[in-house]
Amino acid sequence: MSFGLFEGVRSGTEMHRPGWTVVAVIVLELSHSSHANWWYLGMPSALDETSLPAAASFDDFCRHHLSPAIKHSSRDICSLKRPTLETIGRGAQMGIEECQRQFRMSRWNCSTQPEDTKVFGGVLSINSREKAFVHAISSAGVAYSITRACSRGELHECGCDSAIRSKGTRGRWQWGGCSEDVAYGARFSRDFVDVGEDTGSAQGLMNLHNNEAGRKALRNNLELACKCHGVSGSCSLQVCWRRLKEFRAIGEELMQRYDGATQVQASLSRGRAKLKPVMREVKRPGKKDLVYIDDSPDYCQKNETLGVYGTSGRACNASSYGLDGCRLLCCGRGYVTIVREVDEKCNCKFVWCCEVKCETCRVKKVEHFCK
Repeated sequence: MSFGLFEGVRSGTEMHRPGWTVVAVIVLELSHSSHANWWYLGMPSALDETSLPAAASFDDFCRHHLSPAIKHSSRDICSLKRPTLETIGRGAQMGIEECQRQFRMSRWNCSTQPEDTKVFGGVLSINSREKAFVHAISSAGVAYSITRACSRGELHECGCDSAIRSKGTRGRWQWGGCSEDVAYGARFSRDFVDVGEDTGSAQGLMNLHNNEAGRKALRNNLELACKCHGVSGSCSLQVCWRRLKEFRAIGEELMQRYDGATQVQASLSRGRAKLKPVMREVKRPGKKDLVYIDDSPDYCQKNETLGVYGTSGRACNASSYGLDGCRLLCCGRGYVTIVREVDEKCNCKFVWCCEVKCETCRVKKVEHFCK
């Protein structure tokens, strides 16, 4: 089966289409890069062409701005096709934003380092459950973005899932429309994200496992969308297709996996390194589960080496016993309460036609911040 951009990457064989061997090598080098991480493509500044004169081409922009941040050699990253690069960037951005949404009330809130091309600073140098989530959501983000771009015709190498139409249906409906090709997106993500991981090390096995768990979550969040056909809206026949749910649903599932993540260690089995639970009585994690090796660092105190900001100054909920509550978020240091007056719209009324008129009310707002 032809697989567009990454065909032949794993086997190492030469591709038949001009230039594809070069592109595969580029992807290998980009994913291997120790200078930075491909996550940087998801940062707002990565693909911001406003930093160059309007007349500058994307090639110039990539060569002068993006390549130095991603890799030392400008020839490598900038040989990728622009639509592909932008799609990967959108996937990385989706992963970062969903991570920040899921952890917004936690001691570590998935904070990024704007000036650091490693994006998350040194916190992911620890093989923690937070790193497990980041790998899973990022891998899912790339697969999601590629899948969606394929269905919209934004990439020439792929399209809709035509194979699904050969599957049978039950009831008064049939396959039609453009079913999203999640299998292609997952393979693309695997060949881009997984390349360079050491299958002989515990860290490499952990990363690969969590990357795949992210892609599994993608497959779990497909839904059936249908359109009615028939005389006078009778809906005598429905045409249906498969589509991905909102990316937030994938984030929610992976957050549940994060909460139930299994601590593992590497062991040799028939000469091959494998992961097994640290606790013998714990069930071996499945392919959809997240795994981690190291305990999480202390996120309560600021740690510049790891890029941890600490929780001092974070807003908290004084009445909550959850993660967002001052009791947990402030790590026992207590909190301060600030009362301030703010202007808010109030007493809004709809005026025919077509306007909403509001009054301005001055109200007291009570806020709590960790010491």
